Amino acid sequence: MQLRLGLACALSALSLAGCSSLGINNGSLDYKNTTSVEPLKYPEGSTVRPATPMYPAPIVDPLALKHAPVFENKRGNRYEVPRPEVEKSSATASETATSSESVGRPQLLTDGNGNPLIKIDGNSATIWQYTLATLSSLNHKLIGKSKNANEATVKIDNSTYVLKLSSVGSSNTIAVFNADNSFADKETSAQLLTQIYQNWPA
Repeated sequence: MQLRLGLACALSALSLAGCSSLGINNGSLDYKNTTSVEPLKYPEGSTVRPATPMYPAPIVDPLALKHAPVFENKRGNRYEVPRPEVEKSSATASETATSSESVGRPQLLTDGNGNPLIKIDGNSATIWQYTLATLSSLNHKLIGKSKNANEATVKIDNSTYVLKLSSVGSSNTIAVFNADNSFADKETSAQLLTQIYQNWPA
């Protein structure tokens, strides 16, 4: 009788605690172990319609992978969103040094003329690295980069655009221009900047 009662209590406790607290592998991180598959091969002499991938896999820059958020439990065997951290009132010297290179979350804005912009607070050099990494992950053809300024020329749908990062203090803005230095079409700018915003690595 006591054995049955103990077993019933144990099962009740497990059901109340749930599997998530036990860290049981539920296969939610299996996507990390995926492998490349060769394209489908047809028998020689067969006539088939050309097949193009509906969702081509993007080429992800290693920098974007390095700074990607980690959503897994402490055991590393299941997906888990981290709990929000409590802000500390005082920062150590090492934290202060790190904060000089920290980058805030991007914000989609428009200027007074309605031109789309991305505003990001933080270190401009780090922000520009993240911008280039995001462009790489979007598979946009990068034609060139300026050595003296944070500018990158990209080709999208057979049109050339210049992405520029402007800084005032710790506030930075990213805007899209045409090759003649005029603001790019607002719809095109909004699409490109929204893609950067959605795929920002930090």
